[in-house]
Amino acid sequence: MALELDPALLELLACPACHANLSVDYEAKELVCTSASCGLAYPIRDNIPIMLIDQARDTTAIAPRL
Repeated sequence: MALELDPALLELLACPACHANLSVDYEAKELVCTSASCGLAYPIRDNIPIMLIDQARDTTAIAPRL
């Protein structure tokens, strides 16, 4: 299923944690906060953004070294 989000909806949505703008990561199917200090990524399931902080992924976390 292709990811389809209404551009008007994207203009209205903001990060629930810091209120910054969001960008779409079509490959990961996420809305990503554009604030460098926040950086949460909210999943999109069945073309519905899940805008819950407890469901968000932290993109600022450093991956462990192998």
